[in-house]
Amino acid sequence: MTGFPLLTAVLLAPICAAVLMCFVSPKAAQSIRIISATAMTVALALTLYAFFSYDLTAGGMQFKENIPWIKDLGVHYALGVDGISLPMLLLTDLIGLAAVYSSWNITNRTKEFYILLMILIAGVTGTFIATDLFIFLLCYEVVVIPIYIMVIIWGSTKRVSKEYAGMKLTIYLLMGSAFMLVGVVALYLMASSVLGVNTFDMEALAIAGQMGLLSENFQIFAFLLLLLGFGSLLSMFPFHSWSPDGYAGAPTAVSMIHAGVLKKIGGYGLIRLGLLVLPLGAKFWAPLIAGLAMINVMYAAYIAIAQKDLKYVIGYSSVSHMGYVLLGFAALNVVSVSGAVANMVAHGVMSALFFAMIGFVYEKTHMRSITELRGLAHQMPRVATGFMLAGMASLGLPGLISFIPEFTIFVGSFSVYPVFAVLAISGIIFTALYTLRVLAKVLFGPKDTLFDRYADAKGAEMMPLIILGIALVGFGLFPQLLMGMVGTGTEPLLPLLERLADTSAVIGGIR
Repeated sequence: MTGFPLLTAVLLAPICAAVLMCFVSPKAAQSIRIISATAMTVALALTLYAFFSYDLTAGGMQFKENIPWIKDLGVHYALGVDGISLPMLLLTDLIGLAAVYSSWNITNRTKEFYILLMILIAGVTGTFIATDLFIFLLCYEVVVIPIYIMVIIWGSTKRVSKEYAGMKLTIYLLMGSAFMLVGVVALYLMASSVLGVNTFDMEALAIAGQMGLLSENFQIFAFLLLLLGFGSLLSMFPFHSWSPDGYAGAPTAVSMIHAGVLKKIGGYGLIRLGLLVLPLGAKFWAPLIAGLAMINVMYAAYIAIAQKDLKYVIGYSSVSHMGYVLLGFAALNVVSVSGAVANMVAHGVMSALFFAMIGFVYEKTHMRSITELRGLAHQMPRVATGFMLAGMASLGLPGLISFIPEFTIFVGSFSVYPVFAVLAISGIIFTALYTLRVLAKVLFGPKDTLFDRYADAKGAEMMPLIILGIALVGFGLFPQLLMGMVGTGTEPLLPLLERLADTSAVIGGIR
């Protein structure tokens, strides 16, 4: 590490806020909100500095920090970001700041809520910047506890109880974590035996996997364990049912973070650990992943059409959109993987904005059903703008953040899985059906005087729309900002992916 520990500062910003709030009176709710907003503003500012200071020409891991921690086990406090992880970090801080403002009107145990929110954001942040596998696992485990508490205390009860939603969500996350932990332990032990040194360093593990030091049978076995773990987190069919229920029962901030960034840890893990460390395993299971991806796209979109609760519509929509990410990964070429990474960012911004707007409407009206809400654009034009931006991004409208990533996935996957690519493209029709149905019923039509007493978003309530709206439009109008960054992380994979594409190629001496 040389110079200012930038990534540590990003990680510590929400942690310091959580510690500071422990000494603030619970009655000083406004001070608690300001501390949280300040911490996330600092984290976002530092991340933006890293994003625009990143050397695209050099690529690779930058802003690295490495301090030995548990020497006997080979554990290091090691951080770094590249073209894959840096967009994920930016997404985390964008949604984290928006989530703070989306919770501005919470009055029930405000202090505890924001402390848990800061811990949750710190845990997610750590998973994206860790380059040591032990630190990655540690940060992921930190995430589970605050989510459960926040859902059962501040969640909402409509179709399912918040207790049921919290328990189901937690059980699925822990189930995925268990498979992932077994896979990581097996990988650590095998790598230690072939390398002759104990290490959790992801780069060293990647070298062992790509050079063929890890046998093909082991890679297939270990990748399956990681697929079960990360696939559950990514809502891969059939491990998806927790996701819509979890969103429906969670408070707005948790829904935003869960759909926006927590779910993306699954896709990030499949690339960072699955593809880079276990390439032969990724090659073996790719056709299965592609098939399950199509079930995600088509089945979840079809179910979303039948939903009445707004959170369930967006919950199943998220499951459907994760199918595109899985298809991009399964195609195993630079174009498709780049699209998968960029689409995770695009979906994160879009889904977080959707949940922020739904949360605002529910807070004011205590209604979430599309059979109850109507004509809100007359009374809430700003909220309607947020709905429209998120809805058009969901459709992949050119000029918004989702268009280029989805197009890239279709282009990259067509040469590998042409039938699946065509089906994925046709899935946009289902997306249009449920999205336009929601927008038409909730926002437009005759004015209903029942909603005249509800005020539009203003002040702090406008911040989620401003923060996420700027990202949604900015990356849409200037897609190279995102795609150029992602390209620096995926282009070095070209030699590896070309060897995987040739089934007769020899990787490290293993056919």
